[in-house]
Amino acid sequence: MQCVDLRNLFAVAQFIKARCDHGLKAGLTENKNYVFFEVEILDLKSKAQLCYLDKVEPNATIAEIKTLLHKIYPKFYPSRQALKLHPEGKALSDDDVLEDLPVGTTATMFFQDLGPQLGWTMVFLAECLGPLFIYLLFYYRLPYIYGHEYDYTQSPFKVVNVAFILHRCFSSSYLFVHFIQVCEFGHFSVHLILNRISCNGSRPKEIPYPTNNPFTWLFFFVSCPNYTYEVGSWISFTAMTQCVPVGVFAFLGFIQMTIWARAKHKTYTEQFKYYPDLRTAIIPLFF
Repeated sequence: MQCVDLRNLFAVAQFIKARCDHGLKAGLTENKNYVFFEVEILDLKSKAQLCYLDKVEPNATIAEIKTLLHKIYPKFYPSRQALKLHPEGKALSDDDVLEDLPVGTTATMFFQDLGPQLGWTMVFLAECLGPLFIYLLFYYRLPYIYGHEYDYTQSPFKVVNVAFILHRCFSSSYLFVHFIQVCEFGHFSVHLILNRISCNGSRPKEIPYPTNNPFTWLFFFVSCPNYTYEVGSWISFTAMTQCVPVGVFAFLGFIQMTIWARAKHKTYTEQFKYYPDLRTAIIPLFF
């Protein structure tokens, strides 16, 4: 019987393990080597080298590279970073994959500090509290806004008081108030669905669909019903108060939310091959 040299088997096993640790990917077809990338990151202004990342996975995203840079420079959290392939070029998207970029196995990127960034919670608070604070300045008729004879006086118009109550607890018996309540509950229902969807960076991993809740049925027609409901709320509030500043805010908010919705709709259609054709971005059947 032939004797097997266990020392040779051990040596072979160690060789295979070492090769796997250094880039040989098991299970690849055609026995191709698994090539790692090297990423050099330079400061955009001084062109000084900030770091040199060795053995970066070819399928690594820009978001993952930003995370690696953040570990070296804790001050520069990912949302504060912009990485470019050229100093005057466009910032790379967080979803861009390293091996898909027009670079070799040694990639040079330029880092730009975007400065402190506001989180989504702060953006939401600023969006909601701003109009509330401004409206209350006029509701309480502070000095230098109206004539001195009206300082701290109450408006004789009931709709003004209803609008004030609406800001605080959404309780009243006017038609537009009920519509605002519907929009707000719909807005909440849509966010419950979106909160359950997992994402890869800014890209969703699944298509959001309506549930048995009727307030989610706008998903049959638009990609971003949360923005549709929010626009509906501000239009109703404008119609109820007949206040020009509120109308201007509603119009500007509609423009901004349309931009966000169309970008999200584009992401959905690019991400999913069988995305529902009936859906538009924010206004059903239009855009």
